[in-house]
Amino acid sequence: MHPAGSPVEVLRAFGALGVRSFGGPIAHLGYFRDEFVVRRGWLSEAAYAELVALCQFLPGPASSQVGFSIGLARAGYAGALAAWLGFTLPSAAALVAFAYGARSLGGAGGAGVLHGLQLTAVAIVAQAVLAMARNLARGRGRAAIAAAALFIVLAGGSSLAQLAAIAAGGAAGLFVCRDAVALAAPQLRVPVSRSAGVAALALFALLLLGLPLLRSVSGWQNVALLEAFYRCGALVFGGGHVVLPLLRDAVVVPGWVSDSTFLSGYGAAQAVPGPLFSFAAYLGTVVNIGPGGIAGAAAALIAIYAPGLLLLLGALPLWESLRHMRYAPAVISGIHAAVVGLLAAALYDPIWTTAVHSRADLAVAAAAFVLLTAWRAPPLIAVLTGAAGGFALAALGA
Repeated sequence: MHPAGSPVEVLRAFGALGVRSFGGPIAHLGYFRDEFVVRRGWLSEAAYAELVALCQFLPGPASSQVGFSIGLARAGYAGALAAWLGFTLPSAAALVAFAYGARSLGGAGGAGVLHGLQLTAVAIVAQAVLAMARNLARGRGRAAIAAAALFIVLAGGSSLAQLAAIAAGGAAGLFVCRDAVALAAPQLRVPVSRSAGVAALALFALLLLGLPLLRSVSGWQNVALLEAFYRCGALVFGGGHVVLPLLRDAVVVPGWVSDSTFLSGYGAAQAVPGPLFSFAAYLGTVVNIGPGGIAGAAAALIAIYAPGLLLLLGALPLWESLRHMRYAPAVISGIHAAVVGLLAAALYDPIWTTAVHSRADLAVAAAAFVLLTAWRAPPLIAVLTGAAGGFALAALGA
């Protein structure tokens, strides 16, 4: 794969996808395959499959990493930036607009709509836990890793507990997930030199270690904001929904955002196309530290994406070596099983404990869940159902 197009061409293609790619990361990968393998022929089926495998291997938003790589292969670094902007900005702009609109929602009806979005979040995350358990926690061993991670997070109740659960999952995977297999011969070709890859990995490590140090020394709010979102982006394994407990720990626990505001935004994030990581733009707008508003949204968005994209740039030229590491597939499988437990813990606390206060609340959440799982309805339908249910409960005084 050699650069054969222009950044403008890439921006147009991904911009069109950014306004119609509903359905979450798995659906996004399907959109990408149809658009760039089948219709446009920008890369082969084998190259695309390997690219997806690499991005699942790394922490970060897998679908955005795949899109970034396609733009990189098509039009170099400018193409990679164009792909990220085109796919990300539509959803980010919509969530920033929602953040401003949510501030103006007053009265019982407005509060009911926001509560309905929180109930939608219960259904969305429950569906994600169910789907991830089927894919990533199959078998007794992986299920045990997920259950242990759930216990660690609920017992610890902190970001250190989340890190401990991920690390323990990787260690357990060495023994439990030996059936995980390595990939076949490489098909991937991208214009990233080995020296550029090493520089990207060095910058990733420098920011991961340096931002917390600078935050503690300086006490600057802007640095605290960047560090919190960068840390979250660096620790996401197994899908975009896993960022939920990490972000909640980063912005709700220190009091930057309330639980209800957090979950309302998360529910709204299900109603927009594009990547779930755009939720960071909403949070950057509403947090009570840093610049806030559009500047805060931009800072949060860049910070949460930066680690995953830097790791990807570092891994692409080193993929041939990484793919042959003997124990890597087992470790990654163990980590993926652990994040199922991590997300299940978040489903209980804060999502369930914050949103569900009555039988009527449970009924609204259950209706959205049935729409998603049994009826296979688009997330937008579930969001509208939850919002309408919340409004009706408020009107009835339930």
